[in-house]
Amino acid sequence: MKRITTLSILLLSAVGTQLAAFQRQRIDDGWRFQLGDSDIYAAATFDDSRWRTLDLPHDWSIEGQFDREAPAGNDGAYLPTGIGWYRLKINTERPQGALSRKLYFEGVYERSTVYVNGTEAGGHAYGYSSFWVDVSSLLRDGENVIAVRVDNSHQKNCRWYSGSGIYRHVWLCEMMADGSDDPWQTVIRTEQICGISADGRRADSAVICIGRKNRPDERRTYRDIALWSPEQPTLYTIELDGLSVEYGFRKIEFSANGLRLNGQPYLLNGGCLHHDNGCLGAAAFDAAEWRKARLMKEAGFNAVRTSHNPPSEEFLRACDHLGLLVIDEAFDGLRAKKNAHDYHELIDEHWQSDVDALVLRDRNHPCVMAWSNGNELYERKKIEVITTSRKLATRMRQLDPTRPVTQALCEVDSIFDPLAETLDIAGYNYLIDCAERDHKRCPERIIWQTESYPDSAFQSWVSANDLPYVLGDFVWTALDYLGESGIGRAHYAHDTADRGEHWKGSKWPWHGAYCGDIDLTGLRKPISHYRQILWDSIPRLAIGVREPDNYVDSIIVTLWSTWTTVQSWTWPGHEGKSIQVEVYSRYPEVRLYLNDRLIGQQPTTRAQRYKATFTLPYEAGTLRAVGVLANGAESAPQTLQTADRPAAIRLTADRTRLTADGQDLAFVTVELVDRRGNVIPTADQQLTLRVTGAGSLAAVANGNMLDMDSYAAHVPSATNTTRRHLWKGRALAVVRTGHQSGRITLTVTGAGLSQSITLRVK
Repeated sequence: MKRITTLSILLLSAVGTQLAAFQRQRIDDGWRFQLGDSDIYAAATFDDSRWRTLDLPHDWSIEGQFDREAPAGNDGAYLPTGIGWYRLKINTERPQGALSRKLYFEGVYERSTVYVNGTEAGGHAYGYSSFWVDVSSLLRDGENVIAVRVDNSHQKNCRWYSGSGIYRHVWLCEMMADGSDDPWQTVIRTEQICGISADGRRADSAVICIGRKNRPDERRTYRDIALWSPEQPTLYTIELDGLSVEYGFRKIEFSANGLRLNGQPYLLNGGCLHHDNGCLGAAAFDAAEWRKARLMKEAGFNAVRTSHNPPSEEFLRACDHLGLLVIDEAFDGLRAKKNAHDYHELIDEHWQSDVDALVLRDRNHPCVMAWSNGNELYERKKIEVITTSRKLATRMRQLDPTRPVTQALCEVDSIFDPLAETLDIAGYNYLIDCAERDHKRCPERIIWQTESYPDSAFQSWVSANDLPYVLGDFVWTALDYLGESGIGRAHYAHDTADRGEHWKGSKWPWHGAYCGDIDLTGLRKPISHYRQILWDSIPRLAIGVREPDNYVDSIIVTLWSTWTTVQSWTWPGHEGKSIQVEVYSRYPEVRLYLNDRLIGQQPTTRAQRYKATFTLPYEAGTLRAVGVLANGAESAPQTLQTADRPAAIRLTADRTRLTADGQDLAFVTVELVDRRGNVIPTADQQLTLRVTGAGSLAAVANGNMLDMDSYAAHVPSATNTTRRHLWKGRALAVVRTGHQSGRITLTVTGAGLSQSITLRVK
């Protein structure tokens, strides 16, 4: 790839996800685990029978109690870190022919050392990279012992919650010794796409080039193909001498005249996303990774930035299948330290292996549209950052010449033109107001906003919509997350210890970020509905009710927060007093009714930022908003009803049929509702949750980042029972399957009520 100057770059990419073709076995089950450290734990003869038995993926930090003095502090959600050991006994036979055996670790946080039968075999320092360990000469016929030391004791080493342990899958792989069937050394690139239809959905033909280690390149032509896009994520299976690749044909063009996907102009409505799975911590269960992608799709996003580290493979596979374009990010900081023990300690020795791990692993995913080599570099005014960024970008282009390299730049008072020159696309963090100024100086520059404040949703949309050289926006953030405690909070004036932005001292007992469009239970906040209405021109509307200032106390917002706004019409004690209702709409006008009385009609065009605000005295009952068509007819009614007394506990599972592999999950939403099914937003009762049958209770949560109860439901517990407070009438239970088929029953009791839900496991 040539670096972008005044010319556009044409990317012809048909890429996909490697499936198991060479022999591999997932070895997640039956590991022994112990916190603490000793050299004797590596020995094959060590007796680990008293250690805890568990199945991966595993994050020991999320199992701990919140502690104000935890070394990871506010960045690490005030949860424990330390050193832990894992051991596994497996039986193997010596491979036949020219084969090699390798262990493949998808992610271990962090500074891991791997031993096989007492001999050190390898490991990896950076906790977010996948890595291989060649064990061909160490495995023997019969029983073998794999031991893994995980050292997350060097704190602080991350600006958000990292988790601790073997938090992604582990595989035992068998492949040709010459690497010809190595999935990281297999790459498919599209050389030509011809005859794209007017709507960008199909093409007459495509030519791909298949490259494999120690094999000549192979070219194939395909006819009459459906093109991959977020709106149509069509995948094909390409067979390569036993290696199967899930493959998406697509054509992306990046230029200062805009982004074109399959020949069509395209805007990116993106969200940044950290790697944790909320109450599950860093543990990358496949079902949890798919849920994250699904939540983003349901909220109207078409793109994601994996800030600030490589994601799990399964998350990218979910993006391939569901349709999300991805900026795949390698690092947060580079040479200058943001925390005492972050990547600046590793960069000189490990940067190339980590860049290689990112690009070689992920370059065959259709969802991946760009590589990011860093975020908000503190050393941005120093010459060292220019040489480092160029070195990383050059390596990324060497390994994958089909995608651009980007980086998230920040601070308007910094001179970052030399740094931007090392990139193909300049990522702007909170700098979109500078885009027009910079375009006049550097008309060839391609820009996307890699971070934006949630409350600047309209301006972010305007910039991408009106300025062709701004390709889109990635809000900070799509989902609430653990760590970086206190960002995004709005708080009351009487909370004197809570003043200032999140980086200005401890915000204990806040243990997470509330800046997401979606909370930890999967509930979309009103800002999420507003953002979708801005980016999706399909007529739709939604209602948000602003908490009255001084309803509890005066409200103080922070940079990443929005005003406390909810989808609720239950405000006891506020009768007769003014309250503001926001209606977000793509209709030309909206009407608002209260108890069937017309409150008013207002335009909701671009001039009003697609939002109408009505001020009215609060009165219990039914609030109803409707869109008004050009002929005066009403459309798309949305209602909010005042909640009555608790009448039932409502349990809603995202899935009711699960797989008995010890890995599968169901996310069950728990709500306290009245007789009409309205959630009671004032409900904060403590409920008891119990699981019986062919599974266990993996975790529990609510959306309250001030709730200091542990997310771990049982570590372990013979009763599979725990308690959790509701927050705003809502909680979440995560149920995990075992290895037996049958039924799992979740029973929730409290507030004088009880309800059960049964899941089937096969």
